[in-house]
Amino acid sequence: MLPALAVLLAAVCFGTTGTAQAFAPGGAEPLSVGAARILVGGTLLALIAVGSRMRGHTPRSQPIPRRPTRGRLPSWSLVAVGAAGVVAYQPAFFAGTSANGVAIGTVVALGSAPVVTGLLAWPLTRRAPRARWSIATVIALAGVVLISGVLTPPGAGSASGVDLPGLLASLGAGLSYAVYTLASKALLDRGATPSGTMGAVFGVAAAASLPLLLTTDWSWLLTPGGLAAALWLGVVTTALAYVLFGWGLARLPAATVATLTLAEPLTAALLGTLLLGEVLAPVAAVGLAVLAAGILLLTLPTRNRAGLSPEPGRPHSAVSQDVSAQP
Repeated sequence: MLPALAVLLAAVCFGTTGTAQAFAPGGAEPLSVGAARILVGGTLLALIAVGSRMRGHTPRSQPIPRRPTRGRLPSWSLVAVGAAGVVAYQPAFFAGTSANGVAIGTVVALGSAPVVTGLLAWPLTRRAPRARWSIATVIALAGVVLISGVLTPPGAGSASGVDLPGLLASLGAGLSYAVYTLASKALLDRGATPSGTMGAVFGVAAAASLPLLLTTDWSWLLTPGGLAAALWLGVVTTALAYVLFGWGLARLPAATVATLTLAEPLTAALLGTLLLGEVLAPVAAVGLAVLAAGILLLTLPTRNRAGLSPEPGRPHSAVSQDVSAQP
């Protein structure tokens, strides 16, 4: 339960991202906000990783063979791919929430992520996701569809005038999320530690975000509201959230983690309604309950067919490397 709860708590932190952006000054562009978020959060994660190793709390990674197997990317490539996914996610996510609101933008972005992650993980690991993940994901995505309002007739109280470019931006954010989740999982499966993995991926992303930030109008950072928004986005929704996320990802399959993070759109939808005055149709309230049911199904503890814990002597990390393993 603890890895699942860690991912859920991380998802709750993620879920405040769109709301924090909404409270940022009006002149803050999505690209600028995203770059500032990763610059602050990625730098903190890199410092945490360095500090952990200097204190001796982070064990060394398992050695990687000098001659990688066919089709296996070197670790530095995985870090680069993961960092690219992190950088691409930011402007796409914020553009989607700016166009269609925090609730719908977050729901579409994170609602698409589990499906993309599971489908990409399938050929990468040569293992099909098991029935429990599939059922839980279908239930959760049904809730996502209900929340998005696409099935609600016009004039029935749903959010009208969904912006197509904004919708595509949110879908791009979901794809970017899948990319950096799978890249991070691959590093963890090779023996990298959670803090080292998050520090490397987000540290590189932070270095790439600095020139991006400087190409935008970053004067909003000089205002009290802008500084507060940037610190919340960097410290809470990035550094703290990804410490929890990395710890859970090291112990759970990537597809399972992607489904658990659907607690993010659940949180975002509630915050958008309660704090930002965004209106959700009555059917969206049903969608929230359905989404929560799918997450709960995936979170509840389970036993294997023999009703036992993993075999004695078999390390838990070996179990977690199976993308089809149960949470």
